[in-house]
Amino acid sequence: MSVLIYAENAGGKFKKSIFEAVSYARAIADQSNTSVTAVSIGNVDATELALLSKYGADKVLNVSGDKLKDFVNQAYASVIAEAAKKEGSAVVVLSNTFSGRGLAPRVGVKLEAGVADGAVALPEQAGGSFKVKKTAFSGKAFATVELTSAIKVIALVPNSYKVVETGGTAQVEDFNVEPKASDFKAMIKEIVRSTDKVSLPDAEIVVSGGRGLKGPENWGMIEELAELLGAATACSKPVSDAGWRPHSEHVGQTGIAVSPNLYIAVGISGAIQHLAGVSSSKVIVVINKDPEAPFFKVADYGIVGDAFEVLPKLIAAVKEYKASA
Repeated sequence: MSVLIYAENAGGKFKKSIFEAVSYARAIADQSNTSVTAVSIGNVDATELALLSKYGADKVLNVSGDKLKDFVNQAYASVIAEAAKKEGSAVVVLSNTFSGRGLAPRVGVKLEAGVADGAVALPEQAGGSFKVKKTAFSGKAFATVELTSAIKVIALVPNSYKVVETGGTAQVEDFNVEPKASDFKAMIKEIVRSTDKVSLPDAEIVVSGGRGLKGPENWGMIEELAELLGAATACSKPVSDAGWRPHSEHVGQTGIAVSPNLYIAVGISGAIQHLAGVSSSKVIVVINKDPEAPFFKVADYGIVGDAFEVLPKLIAAVKEYKASA
């Protein structure tokens, strides 16, 4: 039973979530004393591909060429499925990113596999079945699903599994596969990535603001704290709807779901739709002047106070700590 990991890249580079997924695949493989193969699609150089072996890949299948240089959901799913067939993989692991969530069910159909998306822990293996702990109800609960199919597809939530360096050198080989013309019925014309900010889905720390900040002119405090912490900035839905911040920063059930190690919510009351998108965060800190704000019920730490008084003091404290470190 070999394990296949799809190594998604962004601009030819692998993000931390992919190294988490490789480490996760390695752990599954070790339970069955088998190998891990990574498949990379797009133009990724040899130095970057070699990083996959650092976290447990025994082999890397490199799929390059202009036709597949940009993400095409159905075509990429076909390539991953063909790679799984070539390697005889009984388990396929993806990162539960925006792309991964779209790929997992398509790969599952092509391989007639059971699918568990939103996985947050290693599966419990018993015979030929896998019991997988995953998020449910938009992150408000956990569920355990049992995969009894011969092939299993698992999509791992970013920041839910540790990165483990194993060393070693992987064999890299070109994998030439030609997707069907029907796989290209829907094409992505252009992908524009923000290069000057921490990516929200991959961020380990997120600083988020709500209507309590009163206007876009006050967002400098959020950005300064985020920069000091190496964090991504985010906002609530009313803030993006009002045009104070771009919709790409909207986190919540109808925006981007995040699962950072630390989520700092400033001036956000905590509507259920917002909580659904951030409840997978490991630690939640809430700053709000309303002691009855719903967010305090789920917070690990809470500060009842005016953001315009608390944030400057918090920023000063972080600066002082960094200066003394």
